[in-house]
Amino acid sequence: MKKLILSFILLFGIWLGSNAQGYNQLTATDAVTGKVQELGAMVKGKGMVLIFHSLNCPFAKMYEERIKYLRSTFQSQGISFALINPEVTTSEADQLPLRTYIDQSGLNMSYLIDAGQVWTKKFEATKIPEVMVLVPGPNGLEIKYRGAIDNNPQAESAVSERHLERALNQILKGENPMAAQVRPVGCNIRTY
Repeated sequence: MKKLILSFILLFGIWLGSNAQGYNQLTATDAVTGKVQELGAMVKGKGMVLIFHSLNCPFAKMYEERIKYLRSTFQSQGISFALINPEVTTSEADQLPLRTYIDQSGLNMSYLIDAGQVWTKKFEATKIPEVMVLVPGPNGLEIKYRGAIDNNPQAESAVSERHLERALNQILKGENPMAAQVRPVGCNIRTY
């Protein structure tokens, strides 16, 4: 029985380590710069908020001001931000609207292209916008929070639970988020 338990613990540890390293090595083209970025190199400081996003999703537009607020609040505290689009290709025709959106919206962050939906599948993302908070760990990047930004996409004034903001504050204090996962609300990501 002890051997079975030890084997299970060993396999679970190997699985965790391989997933963490797998996150570090994910690559995507940044539509803003046109360069291929590696996720592990993008996470500097205390962590990164990765937001699954699409120009075609009205929920993403509803969250635009809140995303700007969160970026401006937490970027100076060592948390970086990036959008990632699972619905476009790396063609110049697809990159141009993303680059224009970043310039016109004032979001001022990387806009990654998840060509082939590799990131979407690896993170098991299902909604737009859905966020992943990644922090450096002993075996590579770890997801500390995933899910919704808050509890009311339609009306910012009616928000009573700021899930992402609370999680980031707890991470900055060296704590694990009270809720590590909150069901996201938004547009379904079409996987293919």
